[in-house]
Amino acid sequence: MKLYTVAILGATGAVGQEMMNILEERNFPVGKLIPLASARSAGKTLKFKGEDVTIQEACDTAFEGVDIVLGAAENDIAERFAPAIVKAGAVFVDNSSAFRLDPNVPLIVPEVNAEDAKNHKGIISNPNCSTIITVTAVNALNSIAPIKSMVASTYQAVSGAGVAGMAELENQMKALQEGKPVDVKTFAYQIAYNLIPQIGGEQFEGYTSEEMKMQNEGRKIMHLPELNVSCTCVRVPVMRSHSISVQLKFDRPVSVDEAREVLAKAPGVKLVDDLKNKQYPMPLDTSGQDIVFVGRIRPDLTDPNGLCLWCCGDQVRKGAATNCIQIAELLVQ
Repeated sequence: MKLYTVAILGATGAVGQEMMNILEERNFPVGKLIPLASARSAGKTLKFKGEDVTIQEACDTAFEGVDIVLGAAENDIAERFAPAIVKAGAVFVDNSSAFRLDPNVPLIVPEVNAEDAKNHKGIISNPNCSTIITVTAVNALNSIAPIKSMVASTYQAVSGAGVAGMAELENQMKALQEGKPVDVKTFAYQIAYNLIPQIGGEQFEGYTSEEMKMQNEGRKIMHLPELNVSCTCVRVPVMRSHSISVQLKFDRPVSVDEAREVLAKAPGVKLVDDLKNKQYPMPLDTSGQDIVFVGRIRPDLTDPNGLCLWCCGDQVRKGAATNCIQIAELLVQ
């Protein structure tokens, strides 16, 4: 088996750390792992396959001899180093939003559009976390009846804001239990015992950048250029796993039984749909694994061609790190 030199750009963050775990879990053929981070982290070590691996400073020359770079850094870092990565001959599988809507960059969810990965020119983008979870859940339905429009409400865990988001929820819960004032840094408002109906800045007609990703990225991934999506994104006091309520409108009626039959066989999906026995997707059940759970499937009472459903998936794993590594697996097959 050929072994590959793999670099992780942003290895010290929540997604970068999860990438290391998943490379090991999935037995990805890593011959050499190079964790890359800022100068302040350089020289420290991380554990990979039971051994200490030294963090190197991210710089233009760090990608020489690398086969695959997994990006777990912000847009500015991805944009800064993408030219050097491509010049070095590596393939950049990037988790930031920097290149997602670039027509020359494939945007991949392997269960949905794996073939598109073959068209890369050195960069492949990983979609937004909620988009990944949602399109994984609904793509099988799109294959039997084209989706015309979608209304989605996302309930996004604090893990979406990285390590700092998770720490802030923990610290606020502890402070409130002890009768102390809460410290608000990562989110605009207190997240403990609260919901914040804004993720991202305003982008279009009162919709935020996070909300527009569902439409713009969904169109590209599912090859539905006319798809219209109305999305509301909400940050919730859940540690991990995003949940999405989805209302779909098709070009024909799709029955609940038909939808269940298709979703039960869909790649990357687990059907959990038994309301009488209180069986439905929940963040606690979907955290720490890579399958998107789908349930609460029911007819849309406002449209005969509509269906409603609820889905959950681990934002850090399937919504970010695992999807990146699944893309890398396509490259080495």
